[in-house]
Amino acid sequence: MVLPIYIYGQPVLRKEAQDITADYEGLKELIANMWETLAESEGIGLAAPQIGRAIRLVVIDLDLISDDFPEYKGLRNVYINPHILEYDDTETSSSEEGCLSLPGIREKVTRPTRIRVKWMDEEFKEHDEWVDGYLARVMQHEFDHLDGHVFTDRISPLRKQLVKSKLASLLKGRYRCGYRTKPAR
Repeated sequence: MVLPIYIYGQPVLRKEAQDITADYEGLKELIANMWETLAESEGIGLAAPQIGRAIRLVVIDLDLISDDFPEYKGLRNVYINPHILEYDDTETSSSEEGCLSLPGIREKVTRPTRIRVKWMDEEFKEHDEWVDGYLARVMQHEFDHLDGHVFTDRISPLRKQLVKSKLASLLKGRYRCGYRTKPAR
């Protein structure tokens, strides 16, 4: 089932998400719904707070961009209870980001190019590894949602002033997008 995506201003987007256990009720159905919602919205990542759940659950589908980035062919993962353990700040990159919860807003965000992450897969098998490149950027963006942050929190004060009116429009429900949403108002 395609779920509505919560738009900037919804309180759940500012809450710190909680870890879940293997017996979390309806988990498999929730994951299936998140995949369907992600596909319908034509995104590459979706965090549970973006569908109104304050739990540490993310789906990422980089197979969608594998024509341009062949190294991501088949990369379609579920991340349960993900946490970034370390940031390798020796190299950063600045790239434009957008977000399903902030339709119509795109800004350059500087992030480390390499991170160490811990998460569980759908079988609740734990993973701990260093991730780099575009996947590291997407993980940081999506995992930010689990900590109550959106990408505009990571832009310069000047850029924040320049997007202030766009954010205000989102709060008033003035935006357009091609997927189901739950506006802030």
